[in-house]
This record gives sequence, structure tokens and C-alpha cells, in this order.
Amino acid sequence: MNAETRHFIEQNLDADVRQLALKGCRDEMVDMTPALQQIAGRQAARRKLPTWAALDGILYPPHLGMEQCSSEQTAVYKCSVVSNIIAPKASEGTLIDLTGGFGVDFSFLATLFKRAVYVERQEELCQLAHHNFEVLGINAEVVCGDGEAVLHQLTEHVTMIFLDPARRDANGARTYGISDCTPDVLTLRDELLQKADYVMLKLSPMLDWRKAVVDLGEEWVREVHIVSTGGECKELLLVLTKENSNEGLRLVCKNDEQSFEVHQASTAEPCLYQSVISPSSYLYEPNASVMKAGCFAELSAHFGIGQLSQNSHLFVCERPIDSFPGRQFRIIDVSMMNKRELKEKIAPLKQANITVRNFPLSVAELRKRLKISEGGSNYFFATTLANGDHVLIICERL
Repeated sequence: MNAETRHFIEQNLDADVRQLALKGCRDEMVDMTPALQQIAGRQAARRKLPTWAALDGILYPPHLGMEQCSSEQTAVYKCSVVSNIIAPKASEGTLIDLTGGFGVDFSFLATLFKRAVYVERQEELCQLAHHNFEVLGINAEVVCGDGEAVLHQLTEHVTMIFLDPARRDANGARTYGISDCTPDVLTLRDELLQKADYVMLKLSPMLDWRKAVVDLGEEWVREVHIVSTGGECKELLLVLTKENSNEGLRLVCKNDEQSFEVHQASTAEPCLYQSVISPSSYLYEPNASVMKAGCFAELSAHFGIGQLSQNSHLFVCERPIDSFPGRQFRIIDVSMMNKRELKEKIAPLKQANITVRNFPLSVAELRKRLKISEGGSNYFFATTLANGDHVLIICERL
């Protein structure tokens, strides 16, 4: 990249990329294609990779590469998972990432190991990674090659192998099944476990984690981490090992700063149900990771709270629970779904944030019936109780 192009990038870091593309540049020495790619990449990194965005010299891939790469927040979380598992071994161990990609996960994980090997079959990404690792001060070996072939040729036993299988087919369409991704870790599982103490897989959040555990082997999967940021489920992480453990499967639901953990070895009591809702009690809505995990009986048993019905996934308790993994609300009033009662209790309110759970109307249909606009400090939860009653719960968020 020549000096004119670098200068153009620095001068336009905050500019609208689409407008720049339309307007172009009068300086013929400026190579617009890589310039626009770097400006767009830097802008995306400010949101997704703030530490990288703060550094001069980092080079970014095309849009799809930035879209598919991990965020800094999820990469840091992976580091915490690895540290908890293999802290004594990591400082003298070896990490191999067989699906390097843009190298975000690798760059963070590599700092935990004595030796770190990045493998990627796309030469352009390898060049970016080699450059960026130097800027980041990461001592890494960059191997341009097919990850599956590198695995077959591996003769040494390593501490951890990391894989983030590609979730798009030859036509660019998204894939979600483990066997539909590249490489197919189901066929490689035995070889992976033979050549590494631990294998960490980053899989699609669309997968059913229970089926993934069964497919990969319940005897080998030790930990499942469901990772969400900003209320959206982003990643499904599985850790496999041949090392013996009597602790059973560990399931961790991580949602930003909230965390809820379940051990398969523990036996949760059947989910409690509570159809009586009194004003001044509290309503709890599980976060995205807990919803994905579906561990509602464990949640009920752990906090001693009742669920409104089997399919509502809303919980009620007479006391505040600061550590609950989700949103918390104070119940102001409860209304049955009849016109007279609704008119009496809803009339003074002009705005509300509406959520429907296990309810016959959509949010749009309910908002139209209530004649109430979106927003404000009131929260309505429309749901069905265990006894079949349809109710509207009026709350304020804590």
C-alpha cells in the first residue's frame, strides 16, 4: 500500500464509506479498493474490536471477514474458559488453531501459550494475520494450508486445538449442522482427541447444544458455553477431552456480565409454577443464553422461583434477586384480558414496551388492540398462566 493510499485512509476514517465510493478520489495514486476496505474495517473494529481499532497499522479483511470474525468480548471470554481449564499447562503448552480466519480468537488465545500456530488456507488472510500479529506483538507461527491436512500431518501431541468450522457452503449459503461445516469435526473427532489434550469448538448458535453433545460424544464433551452479547446469542463453545472427570457436563450460560452455571450431575427439582401474581412482587425474564440453554427447571430450583407456565419462561418471586441471569421487573398491576379491565388499567398509560410469551396475539396485534404507542418506562408482558388464563402484567424495570 503506497503512502498516498495510507494518507487517504487516515484522512477519511470517520467518513461515510458509500459516499466515498461514489465520490472517488482525484489523486490517481490512491488505490480506492483497499482504501475503502480499510476504512470500513476500522469503523467496524471500533464497535467489535476496540483494542485493535486503537492501534495504528492493523489491516482489515473484506466485509464478510469482519462480519464473521469474533468480537473482542467473546474472544476475551474464550481466554477465561481456557485459563480455567488448563492454566497449569498453558504457559508451557502449544495451541494450534486449524481455522485461523481473521485471527481474532487466535490472537487472544495465543497469549496464554508458550507456542501458538495459526493455520489458514486463504493466502490473503495469512498475509493479514502475519502483519497484524507483528503489530500486536504476538509471537506466532503462520501456516498457509488446509487445516485438515495439517492435522493429519501433525506428529506431536499438543495442549489445545481450536476450530471454528466454516458455516457456509460452496455457494456462500449459511450452514448450521456440524457435519455440514468445513472441516467436518464429527469425522475428525477421534484424531483431534488423539493429538490434543483439549479441543475447543466454536459452533453456530443456531445448533441445539444437546444434540451437538450427543453427536460429538457425551463421554468426550466436558463443557458447553452458550455466549451472548447485547441480548443476542452469538456462539456455542464446546470443550472436548479424553481426560477422566467425575464432575459431569458443565453448562455455562454467559450473557455479557451475567452468568448462570448448571452441572449435569446435579438433579434439579421439577419446575415450580405460580398462577397467583400479586402487585409489588417481581417478574424475571431469562437472558438470551439461558433461553437458548432451556434450563428452566434448574433456574427455578436454584433461585426458588415459580414459572408462570411451562411455555412462558417468565418467573415470579416475592423478593428481588440481584443475581438473576436476565431482566428484572417490579410488578405494578395485573389485568385479565377483558375490555373493561383493560380500559380501566391501561387508559392512563400512553406508551409501553410490550413482550408476548405463550400468548395468542403478536406484539403488533396487541399494541393495536390496546391503542398504545411504543416506548416509555412501562413494560407489558402478555402471557398465559399455568391455569390457562391470559393476562397482561404491567411492570417497571429495575
